[in-house]
Amino acid sequence: MSQTFLDRTLDNLRSAWRELRDSTVARGLGFDENENRKERWRNQIEACLARRGGAVSARARAATLGHDFLRLDEAGKKEFLHLLITEFDVDRDRVADVVSDWTAADDVAERALLEAELRTALVPPFRSLLKEFNSLPQGVKFLVDLRADLLRWRREAPGLGILERDLKTLLTGWFDIGFLELSRITWNSPAALLEKLIAYEAVHAIKSWDDLKGRLASDRRCFAFFHPGMPDEPLIFVEVALVNGIAGSVDDLINRDEDAADPRHADTAIFYSISNAQAGLAGISFGDFLIKRVVAELQRDLPNLKQFSTLSPIPGFRSWVQKQVDARHRGEVTGLPAIAGASVTVKSNRGLPVHIETAIADCEDLFEPQPSAERPEQVSPETREALEQLCCWYLLNARRPDSGTAFDPVAHFHLTNGARVERLNWLGNGNEAGWQQSFGMMVNYLYDLADIEKNHESYVGQGRIAASGAVKRLAR
Repeated sequence: MSQTFLDRTLDNLRSAWRELRDSTVARGLGFDENENRKERWRNQIEACLARRGGAVSARARAATLGHDFLRLDEAGKKEFLHLLITEFDVDRDRVADVVSDWTAADDVAERALLEAELRTALVPPFRSLLKEFNSLPQGVKFLVDLRADLLRWRREAPGLGILERDLKTLLTGWFDIGFLELSRITWNSPAALLEKLIAYEAVHAIKSWDDLKGRLASDRRCFAFFHPGMPDEPLIFVEVALVNGIAGSVDDLINRDEDAADPRHADTAIFYSISNAQAGLAGISFGDFLIKRVVAELQRDLPNLKQFSTLSPIPGFRSWVQKQVDARHRGEVTGLPAIAGASVTVKSNRGLPVHIETAIADCEDLFEPQPSAERPEQVSPETREALEQLCCWYLLNARRPDSGTAFDPVAHFHLTNGARVERLNWLGNGNEAGWQQSFGMMVNYLYDLADIEKNHESYVGQGRIAASGAVKRLAR
């Protein structure tokens, strides 16, 4: 995302809050600009939380505080937030007193009152300040971006984790699916919104306005979720190609020379790019609802569509193969044969099947200092066969040790939504990014409307991955 785009976003926030800050109430707060800056922040926060003078005054104070915060450099922001969570956290002495009173109480009604008091005591004052920001113009966007910063600072400022988690809880409630609006984005949408599509596209970069225009042609669709508190900001968006048959190459979908086709003649909708536009909403999932809502919209407008499939990247595959190759070099796997299919003893605590260990051995030359291939077209037929077998096995069997879910994040997303692994596509993405992710391969996840719920329950409840016969055969 360009710095110019980010700068304009910050300028919009500053401008919106400057108007509130410059009210008579805000100017009359009387904070001495020469006093210690921490003391000034402390006074400002206390004034916001006191809410003296009513809602208008409180909003003006919050706008002043927010405006000052946006002017700080990164170190200053961290300093401010550390002060906020250390001096305006839960009053633990009060909590202990309420718990003590509750333990001593023997009356049901008294205990109920003390439980309500305990719930109130457990709410940190800094949460009230966050809610105050939420009521400001573009305040929701401010809080979403604040969480994005907190996530980015996790390693260097772990003490701010309490604020990030609390903010996630608030945002999860505010961004409930019931509050979101699905809208179609077209070439006639506001230019500012179209610019955001270019900035936020995370899967297949939009290279130019002409590129964007092609993605919004009559045989293409783009849908996004919006929140009433951020009406000009897409939260997540999906790009769809209306074609005949399941597509196997993203280059054919994006870099096309022919004119747009009549969407009424298409029989398949291909979801080829899903981009989360707001880093601050990470971990707050509504992508599954997006796909289901878009399918419903497409079925209503284009009843000729019979298939709904993705054309998806496989972002974790190449790194997974490299880890297996590195493990072999460290001696964790030995005894692999020179001839595939021969009987071997695999000395590996990973327990990979013999044919997969053999396929890994067949791919070792891709990771040499002078690799045997640097793009898909250079891969030998034998290595291609090994890669395809490995990739299908990876999609169906590689799991995360902590959760048992699919190792590949894109696979996990679509499998959770009820899709099945339908087809592997060699040369699905021929550019450098595709090579670095998965040796140029892409995969189709098919949303068979009759099986979505069954597939979802099978994966989420039992860890079983639905797949076509062709994919299962390739993995064997």
